[in-house]
Amino acid sequence: MGNFIQNQILGMQWLKSLIGKMLSAAGLDLEGRLGGSLLFFLYDVIKITMLFFVLVFIISYVQSYFPPERSKKILSRFRGIFARIIAALLGTVTPFCSCSSIPLFMGFTTAGLPLGVTFSFLISSPMVDLGSLILLTSIFGFKIALAYVVLGLLVAVAGGTVIEHLHMEGEVADFIRNGKSLSLTEEKMTQKERFVSALHSVYATLKKVFPYILLSVALGAVIHNWIPAEWIVGILGKKNPLGVILAVFAGIPLYADTFGCISISESLLAKGALLGVVLSFMMAVTMLSLPSLIMLKKAIKTKLLVVFVLICLLGIIFVGYFFNVFQALFL
Repeated sequence: MGNFIQNQILGMQWLKSLIGKMLSAAGLDLEGRLGGSLLFFLYDVIKITMLFFVLVFIISYVQSYFPPERSKKILSRFRGIFARIIAALLGTVTPFCSCSSIPLFMGFTTAGLPLGVTFSFLISSPMVDLGSLILLTSIFGFKIALAYVVLGLLVAVAGGTVIEHLHMEGEVADFIRNGKSLSLTEEKMTQKERFVSALHSVYATLKKVFPYILLSVALGAVIHNWIPAEWIVGILGKKNPLGVILAVFAGIPLYADTFGCISISESLLAKGALLGVVLSFMMAVTMLSLPSLIMLKKAIKTKLLVVFVLICLLGIIFVGYFFNVFQALFL
């Protein structure tokens, strides 16, 4: 049953088979580079878009129960490590990329929540949303996906704890530190309104990320069908102990969420890249993309930004090497 869910429901192998039969009927050689690339592109674009629609709808519907004002009230009830754990968990049901998480982070900071709590949220939100759990399950299996989410939450809590103990409140931009938090009335929504709101969220989010999905799948198709496997293994395989670090710095210039880099990761894994290397690449893309760092720089000063980046880098590298060792021992 587990294999059926992973391969046929989440992985949609039936779709790949259907598209393959259609391309073969059109006279394309699926073993050739052109036919294989077209099969990969069509299959992944349709699969990711279908999963995107379902997952974003579900997550947006759940998110409607956690508007910013309610999230602020929940976080304000806790102190210390428990507050950072709750903040990291709340990050799993909020926006899908770091750029859309930053405005919430700014609002929480202005509201007077401890800096460590707001940073636990900021680290968790783009990295370990519920969608990433489902998408990673479709490729790596549930155990790997669950381990990724758990380690991501640990990184978020640990990062928030470090920042909390460094007492860097003065490194927040003055307009946020001295700003006034508006007391918003928590909106009561009917089930119909939640449904409609979730559909609007799907449309708005898909419009924003679909070009990145197309680009990611196109790059994935090139990697999968045109780049020799020995190249990938030589750079990102077990013979290169620096593969994790290379993957991290390759991911930082990109901008995407989990949906936007899943095809590249899938292709790298199929070509022989280590599991930890692939997951490190995904984490770097979702957590440390240059656009999100530029936006974050407007909210915090350089010293705190450097600390944030270092914490994320160390956390990602730790997770990457953890999965490399796990793969060597158990897979």
